[in-house]
Amino acid sequence: MYASTALDSISSLVSVLAVTSFFLLSYVRSVISWRNRRRGRPLPPGPAPLPVIGNLLDMPETRKWLGFQDLCTKYGGIVYLNVLGNHILAINDTSMAQELLEKRSANTCSRPSSVVIPLVGNDVSFSIMPYGQWWRDHRRAFWQVFHPGAMRGYRDTVRAFLHEFMRNTVSSPEGVEQYLYGMFAAIILKVLYGLDADEEGGELIDKIHESISCTTSVMISKHAVDIFPALRHVPAWVPGAGFQRAFAECKAAVEYARDMPFAKMQTFLSEGKLGGTSSALAALLARIDDTVDSAERAYAEDTVKNVGLTTFEAGPDTSFSILQAVFLAMSLYPEVLKKAQAELDAVVGPHRLPDFEDREALVYVNAIIKEALRWHVVTPLSVPHCTLEDDVFNGYFIPAGTTILPNVWAMLHDPAVYEDPEEFRPERFLRDGVPDPTVRDPYLFVFGYGRRICPGRHFADDLLYITIATVLHVFDIGPPLDEGGQPIKVKYEQTDALVTSVKDCRCVVQPRSEQARALIFGA
Repeated sequence: MYASTALDSISSLVSVLAVTSFFLLSYVRSVISWRNRRRGRPLPPGPAPLPVIGNLLDMPETRKWLGFQDLCTKYGGIVYLNVLGNHILAINDTSMAQELLEKRSANTCSRPSSVVIPLVGNDVSFSIMPYGQWWRDHRRAFWQVFHPGAMRGYRDTVRAFLHEFMRNTVSSPEGVEQYLYGMFAAIILKVLYGLDADEEGGELIDKIHESISCTTSVMISKHAVDIFPALRHVPAWVPGAGFQRAFAECKAAVEYARDMPFAKMQTFLSEGKLGGTSSALAALLARIDDTVDSAERAYAEDTVKNVGLTTFEAGPDTSFSILQAVFLAMSLYPEVLKKAQAELDAVVGPHRLPDFEDREALVYVNAIIKEALRWHVVTPLSVPHCTLEDDVFNGYFIPAGTTILPNVWAMLHDPAVYEDPEEFRPERFLRDGVPDPTVRDPYLFVFGYGRRICPGRHFADDLLYITIATVLHVFDIGPPLDEGGQPIKVKYEQTDALVTSVKDCRCVVQPRSEQARALIFGA
Protein backbone atom coordinates (compact mmCIF):
# COMPACT_ATOMS: atom_id res chain seq x y z
CA MET A 1 0.00 0.00 0.00
CA TYR A 2 2.71 2.44 1.04
CA ALA A 3 4.81 1.37 -1.96
CA SER A 4 1.86 2.03 -4.23
CA THR A 5 1.29 5.47 -2.69
CA ALA A 6 4.98 6.30 -3.06
CA LEU A 7 4.93 5.21 -6.68
CA ASP A 8 1.82 7.34 -7.31
CA SER A 9 3.55 10.34 -5.73
CA ILE A 10 6.66 9.79 -7.82
CA SER A 11 4.51 9.42 -10.94
CA SER A 12 2.65 12.64 -10.14
CA LEU A 13 5.92 14.45 -9.51
CA VAL A 14 7.33 13.20 -12.81
CA SER A 15 4.18 14.42 -14.60
CA VAL A 16 4.43 17.84 -12.98
CA LEU A 17 8.13 18.08 -13.84
CA ALA A 18 7.41 17.00 -17.42
CA VAL A 19 4.68 19.57 -17.88
CA THR A 20 6.80 22.28 -16.23
CA SER A 21 9.79 21.38 -18.39
CA PHE A 22 7.64 21.49 -21.51
CA PHE A 23 6.39 24.99 -20.72
CA LEU A 24 9.87 26.20 -19.74
CA LEU A 25 11.31 24.80 -22.95
CA SER A 26 8.52 26.41 -24.97
CA TYR A 27 9.13 29.70 -23.21
CA VAL A 28 12.89 29.58 -23.84
CA ARG A 29 12.33 28.71 -27.49
CA SER A 30 9.85 31.59 -27.89
CA VAL A 31 12.29 34.01 -26.26
CA ILE A 32 15.09 32.89 -28.57
CA SER A 33 12.79 33.14 -31.59
CA TRP A 34 11.61 36.56 -30.42
CA ARG A 35 15.16 37.85 -30.09
CA ASN A 36 16.13 36.47 -33.48
CA ARG A 37 13.14 38.14 -35.10
CA ARG A 38 13.75 41.51 -33.48
CA ARG A 39 17.48 41.58 -34.27
CA GLY A 40 17.98 44.22 -31.63
CA ARG A 41 15.37 46.58 -33.04
CA PRO A 42 13.30 48.41 -30.42
CA LEU A 43 9.58 48.04 -29.99
CA PRO A 44 7.46 51.20 -30.35
CA PRO A 45 7.43 53.42 -27.26
CA GLY A 46 5.13 52.60 -24.37
CA PRO A 47 4.98 52.06 -20.61
CA ALA A 48 7.32 49.48 -19.09
CA PRO A 49 5.59 46.08 -18.80
CA LEU A 50 5.31 44.11 -15.57
CA PRO A 51 6.37 40.45 -15.35
CA VAL A 52 3.81 37.96 -16.69
CA ILE A 53 0.88 40.40 -17.07
CA GLY A 54 2.81 42.92 -19.15
CA ASN A 55 0.87 46.17 -19.61
CA LEU A 56 -2.45 44.78 -18.42
CA LEU A 57 -2.78 47.53 -15.81
CA ASP A 58 -2.04 50.22 -18.42
CA MET A 59 -5.03 49.24 -20.59
CA PRO A 60 -7.84 51.82 -20.39
CA GLU A 61 -10.90 50.40 -18.67
CA THR A 62 -13.69 52.62 -19.98
CA ARG A 63 -14.02 55.00 -22.93
CA LYS A 64 -10.82 53.49 -24.22
CA TRP A 65 -10.36 56.11 -26.93
CA LEU A 66 -9.72 58.74 -24.23
CA GLY A 67 -7.23 56.54 -22.39
CA PHE A 68 -5.34 55.72 -25.58
CA GLN A 69 -5.37 59.40 -26.52
CA ASP A 70 -3.55 60.20 -23.27
CA LEU A 71 -1.05 57.36 -23.74
CA CYS A 72 -0.32 58.24 -27.36
CA THR A 73 0.11 61.91 -26.48
CA LYS A 74 2.63 60.92 -23.82
CA TYR A 75 4.63 58.60 -26.07
CA GLY A 76 4.55 60.54 -29.36
CA GLY A 77 1.46 59.64 -31.37
CA ILE A 78 1.87 55.89 -31.06
CA VAL A 79 1.99 53.51 -28.08
CA TYR A 80 2.82 49.81 -27.76
CA LEU A 81 1.39 47.57 -25.07
CA ASN A 82 2.01 43.90 -24.36
CA VAL A 83 -1.01 42.50 -22.54
CA LEU A 84 -0.56 38.91 -21.41
CA GLY A 85 1.55 38.24 -24.49
CA ASN A 86 -0.79 40.03 -26.90
CA HIS A 87 0.80 42.85 -28.91
CA ILE A 88 -1.29 46.04 -29.12
CA LEU A 89 -0.42 49.19 -31.03
CA ALA A 90 -2.61 52.27 -30.63
CA ILE A 91 -2.22 55.22 -33.02
CA ASN A 92 -3.31 58.83 -32.60
CA ASP A 93 -1.19 60.23 -35.40
CA THR A 94 -2.94 60.57 -38.76
CA SER A 95 0.17 60.17 -40.92
CA MET A 96 1.26 57.05 -39.01
CA ALA A 97 -2.19 55.53 -39.40
CA GLN A 98 -2.17 56.27 -43.13
CA GLU A 99 1.29 54.73 -43.54
CA LEU A 100 0.50 51.54 -41.63
CA LEU A 101 -3.11 50.95 -42.61
CA GLU A 102 -3.24 52.38 -46.13
CA LYS A 103 0.23 52.15 -47.68
CA ARG A 104 1.08 48.91 -45.87
CA SER A 105 -2.42 47.50 -46.07
CA ALA A 106 -1.12 44.23 -47.56
CA ASN A 107 0.34 43.44 -44.13
CA THR A 108 -2.19 45.15 -41.85
CA CYS A 109 -5.42 43.99 -43.50
CA SER A 110 -6.30 41.14 -41.17
CA ARG A 111 -8.36 41.09 -37.98
CA PRO A 112 -7.21 39.93 -34.53
CA SER A 113 -7.99 36.34 -33.63
CA SER A 114 -10.57 35.79 -30.91
CA VAL A 115 -11.65 32.84 -28.81
CA VAL A 116 -15.05 34.31 -28.06
CA ILE A 117 -16.24 35.31 -31.55
CA PRO A 118 -16.49 31.73 -32.93
CA LEU A 119 -18.17 30.61 -29.70
CA VAL A 120 -21.00 33.10 -30.25
CA GLY A 121 -21.22 32.22 -33.95
CA ASN A 122 -20.16 35.59 -35.23
CA ASP A 123 -17.06 34.40 -37.08
CA VAL A 124 -19.26 34.35 -40.20
CA SER A 125 -19.41 38.16 -40.20
CA PHE A 126 -16.97 39.21 -42.90
CA SER A 127 -16.30 42.57 -41.22
CA ILE A 128 -14.29 40.72 -38.55
CA MET A 129 -13.02 37.76 -40.59
CA PRO A 130 -9.24 37.37 -40.82
CA TYR A 131 -7.77 38.17 -44.21
CA GLY A 132 -7.85 35.31 -46.69
CA GLN A 133 -9.84 33.68 -49.46
CA TRP A 134 -12.95 33.27 -47.29
CA TRP A 135 -13.01 37.00 -46.60
CA ARG A 136 -12.30 37.87 -50.24
CA ASP A 137 -15.25 35.75 -51.41
CA HIS A 138 -17.60 37.59 -49.04
CA ARG A 139 -16.24 41.00 -49.91
CA ARG A 140 -16.60 40.28 -53.64
CA ALA A 141 -20.20 39.13 -53.20
CA PHE A 142 -21.10 42.24 -51.20
CA TRP A 143 -19.50 44.55 -53.75
CA GLN A 144 -21.51 43.04 -56.60
CA VAL A 145 -24.72 44.51 -55.15
CA PHE A 146 -23.43 47.55 -53.24
CA HIS A 147 -20.95 49.14 -55.65
CA PRO A 148 -21.51 52.87 -56.37
CA GLY A 149 -23.43 52.17 -59.57
CA ALA A 150 -25.97 50.03 -57.68
CA MET A 151 -27.11 52.87 -55.43
CA ARG A 152 -29.77 54.20 -57.79
CA GLY A 153 -31.60 50.89 -57.59
CA TYR A 154 -32.24 51.34 -53.87
CA ARG A 155 -33.24 55.00 -53.79
CA ASP A 156 -36.99 54.51 -54.28
CA THR A 157 -37.00 52.16 -51.29
CA VAL A 158 -35.13 54.70 -49.20
CA ARG A 159 -37.53 57.50 -50.18
CA ALA A 160 -40.60 55.43 -49.33
CA PHE A 161 -39.44 54.61 -45.81
CA LEU A 162 -38.18 58.14 -45.24
CA HIS A 163 -41.63 59.51 -46.07
CA GLU A 164 -43.21 57.03 -43.65
CA PHE A 165 -40.77 58.14 -40.94
CA MET A 166 -41.72 61.79 -41.43
CA ARG A 167 -45.46 61.06 -41.18
CA ASN A 168 -44.97 58.95 -38.05
CA THR A 169 -42.87 61.67 -36.45
CA VAL A 170 -45.51 64.35 -37.05
CA SER A 171 -48.23 62.08 -35.66
CA SER A 172 -46.25 61.06 -32.55
CA PRO A 173 -43.15 63.26 -32.19
CA GLU A 174 -42.21 61.68 -28.85
CA GLY A 175 -41.40 58.47 -30.73
CA VAL A 176 -38.90 60.01 -33.14
CA GLU A 177 -35.98 57.82 -32.02
CA GLN A 178 -38.04 54.65 -32.30
CA TYR A 179 -39.26 55.62 -35.76
CA LEU A 180 -35.74 56.59 -36.83
CA TYR A 181 -34.19 53.25 -35.89
CA GLY A 182 -37.19 51.43 -37.34
CA MET A 183 -36.75 53.28 -40.62
CA PHE A 184 -33.11 52.31 -41.01
CA ALA A 185 -33.81 48.69 -40.06
CA ALA A 186 -36.78 48.49 -42.44
CA ILE A 187 -34.69 49.91 -45.29
CA ILE A 188 -31.97 47.30 -44.71
CA LEU A 189 -34.55 44.50 -44.47
CA LYS A 190 -36.19 45.56 -47.75
CA VAL A 191 -32.97 46.22 -49.65
CA LEU A 192 -31.33 42.98 -48.53
CA TYR A 193 -34.21 40.51 -48.52
CA GLY A 194 -37.11 42.26 -50.27
CA LEU A 195 -39.16 41.83 -47.08
CA ASP A 196 -41.50 44.42 -45.65
CA ALA A 197 -41.35 45.59 -42.06
CA ASP A 198 -44.97 44.56 -41.40
CA GLU A 199 -45.96 42.70 -38.24
CA GLU A 200 -43.94 39.62 -39.17
CA GLY A 201 -41.06 41.66 -40.59
CA GLY A 202 -41.08 43.87 -37.50
CA GLU A 203 -40.67 40.77 -35.35
CA LEU A 204 -37.69 39.78 -37.49
CA ILE A 205 -36.15 43.22 -36.96
CA ASP A 206 -36.70 43.02 -33.19
CA LYS A 207 -35.08 39.59 -32.95
CA ILE A 208 -32.16 40.58 -35.17
CA HIS A 209 -31.61 43.67 -33.02
CA GLU A 210 -31.65 41.47 -29.89
CA SER A 211 -29.04 39.17 -31.42
CA ILE A 212 -26.79 42.12 -32.28
CA SER A 213 -27.10 43.56 -28.77
CA CYS A 214 -26.40 40.16 -27.21
CA THR A 215 -23.34 39.54 -29.38
CA THR A 216 -21.93 43.02 -28.83
CA SER A 217 -22.38 42.70 -25.07
CA VAL A 218 -20.49 39.41 -25.01
CA MET A 219 -17.73 40.68 -27.29
CA ILE A 220 -16.93 43.81 -25.25
CA SER A 221 -16.97 41.99 -21.90
CA LYS A 222 -13.90 40.40 -20.36
CA HIS A 223 -13.86 36.62 -20.23
CA ALA A 224 -11.40 34.20 -18.67
CA VAL A 225 -11.64 32.10 -21.83
CA ASP A 226 -9.80 34.86 -23.71
CA ILE A 227 -6.82 34.37 -21.42
CA PHE A 228 -7.18 30.60 -21.00
CA PRO A 229 -8.60 29.30 -24.30
CA ALA A 230 -8.82 25.74 -22.97
CA LEU A 231 -11.79 26.86 -20.88
CA ARG A 232 -13.93 26.80 -24.02
CA HIS A 233 -14.08 23.01 -23.59
CA VAL A 234 -15.47 23.21 -20.04
CA PRO A 235 -19.15 22.08 -19.91
CA ALA A 236 -21.73 24.70 -18.98
CA TRP A 237 -22.80 22.76 -15.86
CA VAL A 238 -19.38 23.15 -14.23
CA PRO A 239 -19.44 25.87 -11.51
CA GLY A 240 -18.02 29.11 -12.91
CA ALA A 241 -18.71 28.13 -16.52
CA GLY A 242 -21.87 30.20 -16.86
CA PHE A 243 -20.26 31.99 -19.78
CA GLN A 244 -20.95 28.89 -21.85
CA ARG A 245 -24.70 29.37 -21.45
CA ALA A 246 -24.41 33.06 -22.39
CA PHE A 247 -22.33 32.12 -25.44
CA ALA A 248 -24.84 29.45 -26.49
CA GLU A 249 -27.73 31.92 -26.23
CA CYS A 250 -25.86 34.43 -28.36
CA LYS A 251 -24.94 31.80 -30.91
CA ALA A 252 -28.59 30.81 -31.25
CA ALA A 253 -29.53 34.47 -31.69
CA VAL A 254 -26.86 34.99 -34.36
CA GLU A 255 -27.98 31.87 -36.23
CA TYR A 256 -31.55 33.17 -36.16
CA ALA A 257 -30.47 36.57 -37.52
CA ARG A 258 -28.50 34.83 -40.25
CA ASP A 259 -30.95 32.13 -41.28
CA MET A 260 -34.55 33.27 -40.69
CA PRO A 261 -34.82 36.32 -42.99
CA PHE A 262 -32.89 34.41 -45.64
CA ALA A 263 -35.27 31.43 -45.39
CA LYS A 264 -38.29 33.73 -45.59
CA MET A 265 -36.83 35.39 -48.68
CA GLN A 266 -36.30 31.99 -50.30
CA THR A 267 -39.90 31.03 -49.53
CA PHE A 268 -41.16 34.25 -51.12
CA LEU A 269 -38.98 33.63 -54.16
CA SER A 270 -40.31 30.10 -54.61
CA GLU A 271 -43.89 31.40 -54.31
CA GLY A 272 -43.22 34.11 -56.87
CA LYS A 273 -43.78 36.91 -54.38
CA LEU A 274 -40.39 38.47 -55.12
CA GLY A 275 -38.78 39.21 -58.45
CA GLY A 276 -35.36 37.63 -58.90
CA THR A 277 -33.60 40.97 -58.62
CA SER A 278 -35.99 42.73 -56.20
CA SER A 279 -33.49 42.44 -53.37
CA ALA A 280 -29.72 42.46 -53.10
CA LEU A 281 -29.46 38.92 -51.76
CA ALA A 282 -31.96 37.55 -54.29
CA ALA A 283 -29.77 39.09 -56.99
CA LEU A 284 -26.74 37.32 -55.53
CA LEU A 285 -28.57 34.00 -55.44
CA ALA A 286 -29.56 34.44 -59.08
CA ARG A 287 -25.88 34.75 -60.00
CA ILE A 288 -24.94 31.34 -58.61
CA ASP A 289 -24.07 29.07 -61.52
CA ASP A 290 -26.57 26.22 -61.83
CA THR A 291 -23.80 23.90 -63.06
CA VAL A 292 -21.83 23.95 -59.78
CA ASP A 293 -21.93 20.89 -57.53
CA SER A 294 -23.89 20.78 -54.27
CA ALA A 295 -20.89 21.66 -52.09
CA GLU A 296 -20.04 24.74 -54.15
CA ARG A 297 -23.67 25.85 -54.15
CA ALA A 298 -23.91 25.41 -50.36
CA TYR A 299 -20.75 27.51 -49.96
CA ALA A 300 -22.14 30.22 -52.26
CA GLU A 301 -25.48 30.30 -50.41
CA ASP A 302 -23.70 30.47 -47.04
CA THR A 303 -21.70 33.41 -48.37
CA VAL A 304 -24.93 35.20 -49.32
CA LYS A 305 -26.38 34.51 -45.86
CA ASN A 306 -23.27 35.89 -44.20
CA VAL A 307 -23.37 39.03 -46.34
CA GLY A 308 -26.92 39.61 -45.10
CA LEU A 309 -25.94 39.12 -41.45
CA THR A 310 -22.91 41.41 -41.72
CA THR A 311 -24.92 44.18 -43.37
CA PHE A 312 -27.66 44.01 -40.77
CA GLU A 313 -25.12 44.05 -37.96
CA ALA A 314 -23.45 47.20 -39.27
CA GLY A 315 -26.16 49.12 -41.08
CA PRO A 316 -29.03 50.30 -38.85
CA ASP A 317 -27.05 51.03 -35.69
CA THR A 318 -24.36 53.17 -37.29
CA SER A 319 -26.78 55.27 -39.36
CA PHE A 320 -29.13 55.68 -36.39
CA SER A 321 -26.25 56.83 -34.19
CA ILE A 322 -25.24 59.60 -36.62
CA LEU A 323 -28.84 60.82 -36.92
CA GLN A 324 -29.12 60.91 -33.13
CA ALA A 325 -26.12 63.24 -33.13
CA VAL A 326 -27.63 65.42 -35.87
CA PHE A 327 -30.93 65.83 -34.01
CA LEU A 328 -29.10 66.75 -30.80
CA ALA A 329 -26.71 69.13 -32.59
CA MET A 330 -29.61 70.96 -34.24
CA SER A 331 -31.26 71.50 -30.84
CA LEU A 332 -27.98 72.69 -29.29
CA TYR A 333 -26.92 74.86 -32.23
CA PRO A 334 -30.09 76.45 -33.68
CA GLU A 335 -28.04 78.81 -35.85
CA VAL A 336 -26.71 75.79 -37.76
CA LEU A 337 -30.24 74.57 -38.44
CA LYS A 338 -31.31 78.01 -39.67
CA LYS A 339 -28.37 78.22 -42.09
CA ALA A 340 -29.14 74.77 -43.46
CA GLN A 341 -32.80 75.62 -43.91
CA ALA A 342 -31.92 78.85 -45.72
CA GLU A 343 -29.73 76.88 -48.14
CA LEU A 344 -32.43 74.24 -48.66
CA ASP A 345 -35.03 76.94 -49.31
CA ALA A 346 -32.75 78.52 -51.92
CA VAL A 347 -31.76 75.29 -53.68
CA VAL A 348 -34.81 73.04 -53.25
CA GLY A 349 -37.59 75.56 -52.65
CA PRO A 350 -40.74 75.14 -50.58
CA HIS A 351 -42.75 72.99 -53.02
CA ARG A 352 -40.79 69.74 -53.03
CA LEU A 353 -38.50 67.58 -50.92
CA PRO A 354 -34.72 67.36 -51.43
CA ASP A 355 -33.51 64.72 -53.85
CA PHE A 356 -30.21 63.03 -54.53
CA GLU A 357 -29.57 65.28 -57.52
CA ASP A 358 -29.55 68.33 -55.22
CA ARG A 359 -26.55 67.19 -53.23
CA GLU A 360 -23.79 69.01 -55.07
CA ALA A 361 -25.55 72.35 -54.59
CA LEU A 362 -26.23 71.77 -50.87
CA VAL A 363 -22.77 72.78 -49.71
CA TYR A 364 -23.70 73.65 -46.12
CA VAL A 365 -25.77 70.48 -45.67
CA ASN A 366 -22.76 68.44 -46.80
CA ALA A 367 -20.64 70.31 -44.26
CA ILE A 368 -23.15 69.36 -41.55
CA ILE A 369 -22.78 65.70 -42.52
CA LYS A 370 -18.98 65.93 -42.30
CA GLU A 371 -19.19 67.69 -38.96
CA ALA A 372 -21.61 65.07 -37.59
CA LEU A 373 -19.17 62.31 -38.59
CA ARG A 374 -16.33 64.23 -36.92
CA TRP A 375 -18.17 65.39 -33.79
CA HIS A 376 -19.79 62.05 -33.00
CA VAL A 377 -17.40 59.27 -34.02
CA VAL A 378 -19.59 56.16 -34.05
CA THR A 379 -16.64 53.73 -33.80
CA PRO A 380 -13.99 55.72 -31.91
CA LEU A 381 -11.31 53.03 -32.26
CA SER A 382 -12.54 51.86 -35.67
CA VAL A 383 -12.41 48.08 -36.17
CA PRO A 384 -9.04 46.64 -35.06
CA HIS A 385 -6.51 45.62 -37.70
CA CYS A 386 -3.89 42.90 -37.31
CA THR A 387 -0.47 42.42 -38.88
CA LEU A 388 0.16 39.28 -40.90
CA GLU A 389 3.97 39.38 -40.71
CA ASP A 390 6.75 41.07 -38.77
CA ASP A 391 7.42 44.61 -39.94
CA VAL A 392 9.69 47.56 -39.23
CA PHE A 393 8.06 50.98 -39.00
CA ASN A 394 10.03 54.17 -38.30
CA GLY A 395 12.81 51.96 -36.95
CA TYR A 396 10.45 50.13 -34.59
CA PHE A 397 9.79 46.39 -34.69
CA ILE A 398 6.11 45.53 -35.19
CA PRO A 399 5.56 41.82 -34.50
CA ALA A 400 3.27 39.63 -36.59
CA GLY A 401 -0.12 39.32 -34.93
CA THR A 402 -0.05 42.86 -33.52
CA THR A 403 -3.50 44.37 -33.00
CA ILE A 404 -3.58 47.91 -34.38
CA LEU A 405 -6.11 50.37 -32.95
CA PRO A 406 -6.47 53.57 -34.99
CA ASN A 407 -7.85 56.16 -32.56
CA VAL A 408 -10.18 57.84 -35.04
CA TRP A 409 -11.84 59.83 -32.26
CA ALA A 410 -8.50 61.41 -31.29
CA MET A 411 -7.63 62.18 -34.92
CA LEU A 412 -10.97 63.93 -35.45
CA HIS A 413 -10.74 65.84 -32.15
CA ASP A 414 -7.19 67.08 -32.61
CA PRO A 415 -7.25 70.78 -31.61
CA ALA A 416 -4.24 71.42 -33.85
CA VAL A 417 -6.46 70.53 -36.83
CA TYR A 418 -9.97 71.36 -35.62
CA GLU A 419 -10.27 74.48 -33.49
CA ASP A 420 -12.58 73.91 -30.51
CA PRO A 421 -13.14 70.27 -31.48
CA GLU A 422 -15.94 69.77 -28.94
CA GLU A 423 -18.07 72.38 -30.71
CA PHE A 424 -20.39 71.49 -33.59
CA ARG A 425 -19.23 73.86 -36.31
CA PRO A 426 -19.86 72.87 -39.97
CA GLU A 427 -18.19 76.10 -41.14
CA ARG A 428 -14.80 74.56 -40.35
CA PHE A 429 -15.08 72.60 -43.62
CA LEU A 430 -15.83 75.67 -45.73
CA ARG A 431 -13.89 78.66 -47.02
CA ASP A 432 -15.75 81.53 -48.68
CA GLY A 433 -18.85 79.35 -48.94
CA VAL A 434 -17.21 76.45 -50.78
CA PRO A 435 -15.60 73.22 -49.47
CA ASP A 436 -12.10 73.76 -48.10
CA PRO A 437 -9.85 70.92 -49.36
CA THR A 438 -7.12 71.81 -46.85
CA VAL A 439 -9.24 70.67 -43.87
CA ARG A 440 -8.91 67.03 -42.86
CA ASP A 441 -11.93 65.17 -44.26
CA PRO A 442 -13.62 62.77 -41.79
CA TYR A 443 -14.57 60.49 -44.69
CA LEU A 444 -10.90 59.45 -44.83
CA PHE A 445 -11.14 57.85 -41.39
CA VAL A 446 -14.65 56.98 -40.27
CA PHE A 447 -15.20 54.24 -42.87
CA GLY A 448 -11.96 52.39 -42.16
CA TYR A 449 -8.65 51.92 -43.94
CA GLY A 450 -7.00 50.12 -46.81
CA ARG A 451 -8.33 46.76 -47.89
CA ARG A 452 -10.68 46.76 -44.88
CA ILE A 453 -12.42 50.03 -45.73
CA CYS A 454 -16.19 49.68 -45.30
CA PRO A 455 -17.57 48.37 -48.61
CA GLY A 456 -21.03 49.70 -47.71
CA ARG A 457 -19.84 53.30 -47.37
CA HIS A 458 -21.53 54.44 -50.60
CA PHE A 459 -24.92 53.13 -49.48
CA ALA A 460 -24.44 54.57 -45.98
CA ASP A 461 -23.44 57.96 -47.38
CA ASP A 462 -26.46 58.04 -49.71
CA LEU A 463 -28.73 57.18 -46.80
CA LEU A 464 -27.25 59.77 -44.45
CA TYR A 465 -27.43 62.53 -47.05
CA ILE A 466 -31.07 62.12 -48.07
CA THR A 467 -32.24 61.59 -44.48
CA ILE A 468 -30.42 64.61 -43.07
CA ALA A 469 -31.33 66.92 -45.96
CA THR A 470 -34.99 65.94 -45.79
CA VAL A 471 -35.24 66.22 -42.00
CA LEU A 472 -33.66 69.69 -41.99
CA HIS A 473 -35.92 70.81 -44.83
CA VAL A 474 -39.24 69.99 -43.17
CA PHE A 475 -38.63 69.97 -39.41
CA ASP A 476 -37.73 72.47 -36.72
CA ILE A 477 -35.72 70.84 -33.96
CA GLY A 478 -35.41 72.39 -30.53
CA PRO A 479 -34.45 71.46 -26.97
CA PRO A 480 -36.85 69.49 -24.77
CA LEU A 481 -39.05 71.47 -22.41
CA ASP A 482 -39.68 71.04 -18.70
CA GLU A 483 -43.13 71.12 -17.09
CA GLY A 484 -43.00 74.90 -17.02
CA GLY A 485 -42.26 75.11 -20.72
CA GLN A 486 -38.62 76.10 -20.21
CA PRO A 487 -35.82 74.59 -22.35
CA ILE A 488 -33.85 71.74 -20.79
CA LYS A 489 -30.12 71.85 -21.51
CA VAL A 490 -29.14 68.42 -22.82
CA LYS A 491 -25.44 67.62 -22.72
CA TYR A 492 -23.83 65.66 -25.55
CA GLU A 493 -22.33 62.39 -24.36
CA GLN A 494 -21.74 59.16 -26.20
CA THR A 495 -22.09 55.66 -24.82
CA ASP A 496 -19.10 53.45 -24.05
CA ALA A 497 -19.32 50.74 -26.70
CA LEU A 498 -17.77 49.37 -29.87
CA VAL A 499 -20.50 51.15 -31.84
CA THR A 500 -21.43 54.16 -29.76
CA SER A 501 -24.72 56.04 -29.63
CA VAL A 502 -25.83 59.33 -28.10
CA LYS A 503 -26.82 58.87 -24.47
CA ASP A 504 -29.50 61.55 -24.47
CA CYS A 505 -30.79 63.21 -27.62
CA ARG A 506 -34.17 64.41 -26.38
CA CYS A 507 -35.54 67.21 -28.49
CA VAL A 508 -38.76 68.72 -29.76
CA VAL A 509 -39.48 67.96 -33.42
CA GLN A 510 -42.28 69.62 -35.37
CA PRO A 511 -43.00 70.71 -38.96
CA ARG A 512 -41.37 74.06 -39.61
CA SER A 513 -44.42 75.40 -41.47
CA GLU A 514 -47.82 74.40 -42.80
CA GLN A 515 -46.22 74.10 -46.20
CA ALA A 516 -43.70 71.64 -44.76
CA ARG A 517 -46.55 69.69 -43.17
CA ALA A 518 -48.23 69.51 -46.57
CA LEU A 519 -45.00 68.19 -48.11
CA ILE A 520 -44.73 65.52 -45.43
CA PHE A 521 -48.25 64.17 -45.90
CA GLY A 522 -48.23 64.66 -49.63
CA ALA A 523 -45.01 62.68 -50.09
